[in-house]
Amino acid sequence: MFTEIIAAAGVLALLTVVPGPDMAVVTRRAVSSGWRDGLRTVGGITAGLLIWGVLTVAGLAAVLAASAVAYTAVKLLGAAYLVFLGIQALVRSRKGAPPSAAVPGAAADGGSPWRTGLVSNVLNPKIAVFYTGLLPTLTPHSLPSHLGMALLVLLHATLTLVWLGGYVMVLAKARSFFGRPAVRRALDRVTGVVLIGFGLKVATADS
Repeated sequence: MFTEIIAAAGVLALLTVVPGPDMAVVTRRAVSSGWRDGLRTVGGITAGLLIWGVLTVAGLAAVLAASAVAYTAVKLLGAAYLVFLGIQALVRSRKGAPPSAAVPGAAADGGSPWRTGLVSNVLNPKIAVFYTGLLPTLTPHSLPSHLGMALLVLLHATLTLVWLGGYVMVLAKARSFFGRPAVRRALDRVTGVVLIGFGLKVATADS
């Protein structure tokens, strides 16, 4: 069983470190509002994974993954939210950083960073497909299916928390650089375009 868990952890770690919408959302919030809000965003993302994990163990995520209508509805909502965040970043880059952005932990973008992370992940139906499609193949054979799935969900959430949390702290070390107005505007534009790109990719992706 230990060998199977190590192998599963390796696969989950590789999937976790691949840049995606989560990293773009965390980058935007950490740079604009400070490391505390960055970590709160990571907490929301992790909570979103746990919610999908509970739904997966309960069998509800499989229903979503199998329903074209439900999948498409969640997919379009998630895509719209990513595009909204991207447009918000582009608008912010044109206006310049508000005074609150200079204060570590200030919510320069408004709203709850934890909620931003949570919503961006809860509205990502790809996680339902990932959990119901891939995790069962990684579950240790010596464990009951629901226990093995729960273990892997907790493992994935932990890896995500550690990886993105460490990424936020790296950004914090370079805060003096990212705090420069020109750099901040450029990063807002880049993350805005990336978020919109991810949103369009999610909207047009096949289930």
